[in-house]
Amino acid sequence: MSLLEVSGISVTFDGFRAINNLSFSIGPAELRAIIGPNGAGKTTFMDIVTGKTRPDEGKVLWGEKSVNLLKMNEAQIAQAGVGRKFQRPTVFEDQSVAENLMMALKAARSPWKVLFWRPAKPDHFRVEALAKEVGLGDQLDRKSGELSHGQKQWLEIGMLLAQEPRLLLVDEPAAGMTLAEREQTTALLVELSKSHAVVVVEHDMEFVRRLDCRVTVLHEGSVLAEGSLDHVTSNPQVIEVYLGR
Repeated sequence: MSLLEVSGISVTFDGFRAINNLSFSIGPAELRAIIGPNGAGKTTFMDIVTGKTRPDEGKVLWGEKSVNLLKMNEAQIAQAGVGRKFQRPTVFEDQSVAENLMMALKAARSPWKVLFWRPAKPDHFRVEALAKEVGLGDQLDRKSGELSHGQKQWLEIGMLLAQEPRLLLVDEPAAGMTLAEREQTTALLVELSKSHAVVVVEHDMEFVRRLDCRVTVLHEGSVLAEGSLDHVTSNPQVIEVYLGR
């Protein structure tokens, strides 16, 4: 049973075929890494799933009822449960960790409710729980601008979780992190994948190895190989694409 099923997607930009008959699916509680050389279509794939880019053909089916995401706009897709975290963290630097999380909780409500929304006790409990979940339980009162790069990334994951997504698309989470932060990020993503679908787009093979999950290799907008990291990295075509031999 898949939570997300992309089938036969193609998209061309100015004569360049960025995605070429791509099919991909992920289960409701699964961790998946997507790797591939620059220009392989990794970002375009995420843009299509989140509604930022419209494909020329194909389907993107979501959830138990196989709803077609291509008929929705970006906001509707986010409300349906697709969350995306970009490579650069976008937190409100002059607000505290707690305030950032509270704003994310507020943003997850309907526009009409947001007008009259005041945080209640359960909201404060939720903020504390989210902070704890992403390893920032002891940083609630700190200004977000004072956090390390890794902590900002975790805060942003917490802000995404405030919206209660079922699928998390995470772009290069390990970039710029210290070794200790990378280890904690690995543990966080593995833990999240027990209750969410988590798709990690990553360049760093060592980080992907630590995730110890199924890997999808994209090349020229299509799936080149899929399986464990050892399986895909021993594939002659993958070696050729990565090493140019």
